[in-house]
Amino acid sequence: MLDTIKLKYFQGKQYIPDIPNAPMRSQFRGFPILKTCEGCNIDETICPTGALKTNPLSIDLGKCTLCGECKCESIQFSNHYKLSSTDRNKLIITENMTPEEFEKAAITARKEIKRVFSKSLKLRQVSAAGCNGCEMELNACSNCNFDMGRFGIDFVASPRHADGLVITGPISKNMAYALEDCYKSTPEPKIVILAGACAISGGVFQESEELNREFLDKYPIDLYIPGCPVHPLTFINGVLDFISKK
Repeated sequence: MLDTIKLKYFQGKQYIPDIPNAPMRSQFRGFPILKTCEGCNIDETICPTGALKTNPLSIDLGKCTLCGECKCESIQFSNHYKLSSTDRNKLIITENMTPEEFEKAAITARKEIKRVFSKSLKLRQVSAAGCNGCEMELNACSNCNFDMGRFGIDFVASPRHADGLVITGPISKNMAYALEDCYKSTPEPKIVILAGACAISGGVFQESEELNREFLDKYPIDLYIPGCPVHPLTFINGVLDFISKK
């Protein structure tokens, strides 16, 4: 017992105490700040996913892999990590938009979401042909640093025990049936979250003939969480904002 007390004294608190206001390292590429500058001839074809448009200047966070290839005088990436939205169209960032403006308008939720899920939310994660990047980051959400479980949010092993699905990956033909079967096995009421550029838009695989993304046309999507991969702070804050909105 004494050794345990000594260990806790020297290690301190391992968890991040204030998740909504946790600092992010300066090198992190998050919310893009767009401002057209004279003489900047950025070519939108430099973007591997077609997220960048130049007339008018915009970046689609649903497609953006945050690779930084487009970084120039007109495009700077801040370290703001709250990127989630309940509206796919609101992921398109336009010129002079600030992180605060985006965050204020990005998330709205159905009336019953807060009442049903704010105290406990169990999620089944489905890797629909993902590269394991987003999957690894989502796994980190439950470690001792981020400790998502303290908010009542946990990943579960079976869709029958879940309140909703978290989909990662571009959804291949081989995973299309399994994903739909998982969705149908999840009891109502349920939510669907797309995590990562691949899930939201297909990412770098969007032109592949091996994809079958019909699921997204058949069933409603409640929350879009961008990233490549998704950062744990982006995911946790996105879900927390979603289930706490009035």
